[in-house]
Order: sequence, then C-alpha cells, then structure tokens
Amino acid sequence: MKIRNSLKTAKIRDKNCVVVRRHGRVYVINKKNPRLKARQG
Repeated sequence: MKIRNSLKTAKIRDKNCVVVRRHGRVYVINKKNPRLKARQG
C-alpha cells in the first residue's frame, strides 16, 4: 500500500478505484487490481 499526500492522482489511475473513509483515514481501494491501494499520509 502506498502512502500519499494527495489521493486525487491515485484515484484516476484506474476506473475501478474508490475513495473510502475508514477510522478517520482516507483510502483508495480497488477490488479488481489490489496493487493500486493507497492511504492518505
């Protein structure tokens, strides 16, 4: 999982990426390609 300052660029890498809030943190998850996971630093 990548830790990034901005998730906007992480979201547009793939059309299956979804931005989710969990436990006060912002994540980008992708069910089809799990290698594109990211978390806001």
